[in-house]
Amino acid sequence: MSAPGDNFIAPLCEEQVGILFQDEHILLINKPSGLLSLSGKNPLNKDSVHFRLSQMFPGITMVHRLDFGTSGIMVLAFNKTVNANLTKQFQNRTVQKTYISVLSGHLDCEHGSIDAPIAKDPPNFPYQKICYEKGKQALSRFKVLSTSSNPDISRVLFTPETGRTHQLRIHSREMGFPIIGCDLYGTPQTQSMSSRLLLHALTLDFDHPITGERVKGRCECPF
Repeated sequence: MSAPGDNFIAPLCEEQVGILFQDEHILLINKPSGLLSLSGKNPLNKDSVHFRLSQMFPGITMVHRLDFGTSGIMVLAFNKTVNANLTKQFQNRTVQKTYISVLSGHLDCEHGSIDAPIAKDPPNFPYQKICYEKGKQALSRFKVLSTSSNPDISRVLFTPETGRTHQLRIHSREMGFPIIGCDLYGTPQTQSMSSRLLLHALTLDFDHPITGERVKGRCECPF
Protein backbone atom coordinates (compact mmCIF):
# COMPACT_ATOMS: atom_id res chain seq x y z
CA MET A 1 0.00 0.00 0.00
CA SER A 2 1.34 3.40 -0.97
CA ALA A 3 -0.45 5.65 1.51
CA PRO A 4 -0.52 3.37 4.53
CA GLY A 5 -3.14 3.56 7.23
CA ASP A 6 -2.50 2.88 10.90
CA ASN A 7 -3.01 -0.86 10.43
CA PHE A 8 -0.48 -1.18 7.62
CA ILE A 9 2.83 -2.85 8.45
CA ALA A 10 5.48 -2.10 5.86
CA PRO A 11 7.49 -5.12 4.69
CA LEU A 12 11.25 -5.01 5.15
CA CYS A 13 12.98 -2.86 2.53
CA GLU A 14 16.50 -4.15 1.91
CA GLU A 15 17.38 -1.56 -0.72
CA GLN A 16 19.55 1.32 0.43
CA VAL A 17 18.84 5.03 0.09
CA GLY A 18 21.23 6.34 -2.54
CA ILE A 19 22.90 9.75 -2.19
CA LEU A 20 22.89 11.66 -5.49
CA PHE A 21 24.22 15.06 -4.33
CA GLN A 22 25.25 16.64 -1.07
CA ASP A 23 26.50 20.01 0.10
CA GLU A 24 26.26 21.75 3.47
CA HIS A 25 22.66 22.85 2.82
CA ILE A 26 20.78 20.18 0.84
CA LEU A 27 20.79 16.45 0.14
CA LEU A 28 19.44 14.82 -3.01
CA ILE A 29 18.67 11.14 -2.63
CA ASN A 30 17.26 8.16 -4.51
CA LYS A 31 14.38 6.67 -2.54
CA PRO A 32 13.80 2.95 -3.19
CA SER A 33 10.32 1.62 -3.86
CA GLY A 34 8.84 -0.02 -0.78
CA LEU A 35 10.24 2.44 1.77
CA LEU A 36 8.19 5.01 3.70
CA SER A 37 9.26 8.64 3.37
CA LEU A 38 8.45 9.28 7.05
CA SER A 39 8.11 6.78 9.88
CA GLY A 40 4.50 5.85 10.61
CA LYS A 41 2.54 6.08 13.86
CA ASN A 42 2.83 2.32 14.30
CA PRO A 43 6.20 1.59 15.98
CA LEU A 44 6.62 -1.35 13.59
CA ASN A 45 6.85 1.22 10.78
CA LYS A 46 9.91 3.01 12.18
CA ASP A 47 12.03 2.39 9.09
CA SER A 48 11.80 5.24 6.58
CA VAL A 49 13.86 7.62 4.47
CA HIS A 50 13.91 10.15 7.31
CA PHE A 51 14.76 7.57 9.98
CA ARG A 52 17.69 6.18 7.99
CA LEU A 53 19.11 9.55 7.03
CA SER A 54 18.71 11.06 10.50
CA GLN A 55 21.10 8.36 11.75
CA MET A 56 23.71 9.69 9.31
CA PHE A 57 22.79 13.38 9.42
CA PRO A 58 21.25 14.39 12.79
CA GLY A 59 18.81 17.25 12.36
CA ILE A 60 18.05 16.62 8.68
CA THR A 61 14.48 17.51 7.71
CA MET A 62 11.98 16.37 5.10
CA VAL A 63 10.79 18.89 2.52
CA HIS A 64 8.36 16.67 0.59
CA ARG A 65 7.38 13.02 0.31
CA LEU A 66 7.05 10.24 -2.22
CA ASP A 67 4.48 7.48 -1.93
CA PHE A 68 5.59 4.23 -0.32
CA GLY A 69 5.68 2.45 -3.70
CA THR A 70 7.23 5.29 -5.69
CA SER A 71 10.98 5.39 -6.21
CA GLY A 72 13.21 8.25 -7.22
CA ILE A 73 14.61 11.65 -6.41
CA MET A 74 13.89 13.61 -3.23
CA VAL A 75 15.45 16.70 -1.66
CA LEU A 76 16.06 17.07 2.09
CA ALA A 77 17.29 20.08 4.06
CA PHE A 78 20.08 20.30 6.64
CA ASN A 79 18.46 23.15 8.60
CA LYS A 80 15.11 24.87 9.15
CA THR A 81 15.95 27.95 7.11
CA VAL A 82 16.76 25.87 4.04
CA ASN A 83 13.66 23.76 4.64
CA ALA A 84 11.46 26.86 4.75
CA ASN A 85 12.94 28.15 1.49
CA LEU A 86 12.39 24.86 -0.32
CA THR A 87 8.90 24.44 1.12
CA LYS A 88 7.96 27.87 -0.22
CA GLN A 89 9.25 26.89 -3.68
CA PHE A 90 7.02 23.82 -3.64
CA GLN A 91 4.05 25.92 -2.50
CA ASN A 92 4.69 28.49 -5.24
CA ARG A 93 4.97 25.70 -7.83
CA THR A 94 8.40 26.83 -9.02
CA VAL A 95 9.77 23.34 -8.44
CA GLN A 96 9.59 21.30 -11.65
CA LYS A 97 9.16 17.53 -11.43
CA THR A 98 8.96 14.70 -13.94
CA TYR A 99 8.08 11.06 -13.43
CA ILE A 100 8.50 7.95 -15.54
CA SER A 101 5.60 5.51 -15.44
CA VAL A 102 4.37 2.41 -17.24
CA LEU A 103 0.61 2.33 -17.85
CA SER A 104 -1.67 -0.52 -18.74
CA GLY A 105 -3.10 0.02 -22.20
CA HIS A 106 -2.13 1.65 -25.49
CA LEU A 107 -2.17 5.45 -25.40
CA ASP A 108 -2.89 6.44 -28.98
CA CYS A 109 -1.45 9.96 -28.78
CA GLU A 110 1.91 11.69 -28.40
CA HIS A 111 1.04 13.94 -25.46
CA GLY A 112 -1.85 15.32 -23.49
CA SER A 113 -3.04 16.50 -20.10
CA ILE A 114 -5.51 15.56 -17.38
CA ASP A 115 -7.25 18.35 -15.45
CA ALA A 116 -9.41 16.76 -12.76
CA PRO A 117 -9.78 18.00 -9.15
CA ILE A 118 -8.88 15.65 -6.31
CA ALA A 119 -10.40 15.39 -2.84
CA LYS A 120 -9.96 13.19 0.21
CA ASP A 121 -12.34 10.27 0.59
CA PRO A 122 -12.51 9.90 4.41
CA PRO A 123 -14.72 6.77 4.55
CA ASN A 124 -12.25 4.99 2.25
CA PHE A 125 -8.90 6.24 3.65
CA PRO A 126 -6.25 6.27 2.22
CA TYR A 127 -8.05 6.59 -1.10
CA GLN A 128 -8.47 9.94 -2.83
CA LYS A 129 -11.20 10.68 -5.37
CA ILE A 130 -12.06 12.91 -8.30
CA CYS A 131 -14.52 15.52 -7.06
CA TYR A 132 -15.57 18.50 -9.18
CA GLU A 133 -17.53 20.10 -6.32
CA LYS A 134 -15.04 20.06 -3.43
CA GLY A 135 -11.78 18.80 -4.94
CA LYS A 136 -8.60 20.85 -5.27
CA GLN A 137 -7.36 21.65 -8.75
CA ALA A 138 -5.01 18.99 -10.11
CA LEU A 139 -3.28 19.12 -13.49
CA SER A 140 -0.96 16.51 -14.96
CA ARG A 141 0.72 16.73 -18.35
CA PHE A 142 2.11 13.66 -20.08
CA LYS A 143 4.21 12.62 -23.05
CA VAL A 144 4.13 9.10 -24.44
CA LEU A 145 7.70 7.83 -24.71
CA SER A 146 6.95 4.43 -26.24
CA THR A 147 4.35 1.70 -26.40
CA SER A 148 7.12 -0.95 -26.71
CA SER A 149 6.56 -4.30 -28.38
CA ASN A 150 3.70 -4.99 -26.02
CA PRO A 151 0.55 -3.29 -27.39
CA ASP A 152 -1.00 -3.34 -23.92
CA ILE A 153 1.66 -1.15 -22.26
CA SER A 154 2.57 2.54 -22.60
CA ARG A 155 5.69 4.19 -21.17
CA VAL A 156 4.93 7.77 -20.19
CA LEU A 157 6.74 10.87 -18.91
CA PHE A 158 4.51 12.78 -16.49
CA THR A 159 4.94 16.45 -15.57
CA PRO A 160 2.57 17.26 -12.70
CA GLU A 161 1.70 20.96 -12.47
CA THR A 162 0.21 20.43 -9.00
CA GLY A 163 1.20 18.08 -6.19
CA ARG A 164 -1.95 16.41 -4.88
CA THR A 165 -1.77 13.13 -2.99
CA HIS A 166 -1.84 10.18 -5.43
CA GLN A 167 -2.31 12.65 -8.30
CA LEU A 168 -0.60 10.70 -11.08
CA ARG A 169 -2.12 7.41 -9.98
CA ILE A 170 -5.66 8.82 -9.91
CA HIS A 171 -5.27 10.72 -13.17
CA SER A 172 -3.92 7.65 -14.94
CA ARG A 173 -6.93 5.65 -13.80
CA GLU A 174 -9.24 8.50 -14.82
CA MET A 175 -7.83 8.27 -18.35
CA GLY A 176 -8.53 4.54 -18.36
CA PHE A 177 -4.84 3.60 -18.22
CA PRO A 178 -3.92 2.69 -14.61
CA ILE A 179 -0.29 2.54 -13.56
CA ILE A 180 0.98 -1.02 -13.54
CA GLY A 181 1.54 -2.35 -10.04
CA CYS A 182 -0.79 0.21 -8.41
CA ASP A 183 -2.60 -1.46 -5.52
CA LEU A 184 -4.99 1.43 -4.79
CA TYR A 185 -6.27 2.57 -8.17
CA GLY A 186 -5.54 -0.32 -10.51
CA THR A 187 -7.32 -3.60 -11.18
CA PRO A 188 -6.31 -7.05 -9.91
CA GLN A 189 -4.89 -7.69 -13.39
CA THR A 190 -2.79 -4.50 -13.60
CA GLN A 191 -1.61 -4.93 -10.02
CA SER A 192 -0.39 -8.46 -10.75
CA MET A 193 1.67 -7.26 -13.73
CA SER A 194 4.47 -5.94 -11.47
CA SER A 195 5.74 -6.60 -7.96
CA ARG A 196 6.16 -2.84 -7.47
CA LEU A 197 4.42 0.38 -8.49
CA LEU A 198 5.90 1.41 -11.83
CA LEU A 199 6.21 5.08 -10.96
CA HIS A 200 9.59 6.78 -10.58
CA ALA A 201 10.52 10.40 -9.79
CA LEU A 202 13.01 11.14 -12.56
CA THR A 203 13.89 14.82 -12.24
CA LEU A 204 13.57 17.58 -9.65
CA ASP A 205 14.51 21.15 -10.60
CA PHE A 206 14.55 23.97 -8.06
CA ASP A 207 16.51 27.07 -7.02
CA HIS A 208 19.30 26.38 -4.56
CA PRO A 209 18.10 27.96 -1.29
CA ILE A 210 21.44 29.68 -0.64
CA THR A 211 23.11 30.37 -3.99
CA GLY A 212 19.91 30.85 -6.00
CA GLU A 213 21.36 28.78 -8.85
CA ARG A 214 18.98 26.38 -10.56
CA VAL A 215 19.56 22.80 -9.41
CA LYS A 216 18.64 20.15 -11.98
CA GLY A 217 18.49 16.87 -10.12
CA ARG A 218 18.07 13.58 -11.93
CA CYS A 219 17.72 9.97 -10.82
CA GLU A 220 17.78 7.30 -13.52
CA CYS A 221 14.76 5.02 -13.76
CA PRO A 222 15.32 1.39 -12.65
CA PHE A 223 12.60 -0.06 -14.91
